[in-house]
Amino acid sequence: MLSERFREALVFAMELHATQIRKGSGVPYAAHLLGVASIALEHGANEDEAIAALLHDAIEDQGGAATREEIRRRFGETVAAIVDGCTDADTSPKPPWRSRKEAYVAKIPHAPDSVRLVSMSDKLYNARSIVQDYRQLGDELWQRFQGGKDGTLWYYRACSDAFRAAGASPLQQELERVVQTLEALVSAEGQGVLGQGGGQLP
Repeated sequence: MLSERFREALVFAMELHATQIRKGSGVPYAAHLLGVASIALEHGANEDEAIAALLHDAIEDQGGAATREEIRRRFGETVAAIVDGCTDADTSPKPPWRSRKEAYVAKIPHAPDSVRLVSMSDKLYNARSIVQDYRQLGDELWQRFQGGKDGTLWYYRACSDAFRAAGASPLQQELERVVQTLEALVSAEGQGVLGQGGGQLP
């Protein structure tokens, strides 16, 4: 069962990300944090992992080293280490997009199980959102992403491959399925064959 620590983390996450919205959508960022925590819990997360799921973007987007120390103080070393493992940059400005994403992918196969669980939950939530938004917006969607179309497709394929190399799991297999769906949609659109039947995930 989730304790008062999880409720405290939920409040803390909402405070940290109160003014953020999802790229290009206007949706409060809280939706992403709750979605990632939900996926992690559905795939067996313990309380530390669920708290880290709520806070997985906090170091990267909301304060860097100072936020890391606050997470450690409030929720302990285990949570801080998981969030740290899900962070691809803790400085501002961030390093160039491609180099930090390559570094992030490279560390996935060697990451602790808890880090991979939270990271996969994050990538699955994002990949599902991209599929949904791509069906509505087409290539206009890629303007939201620093990596553009090619970089974004590369990143999710690379992440999926890296998670698979670390070991199969139902969560890894679901991420692979959604990434394949995205790739198939983009390929079909590029060939001019995306029809009305493309509205559901296979």
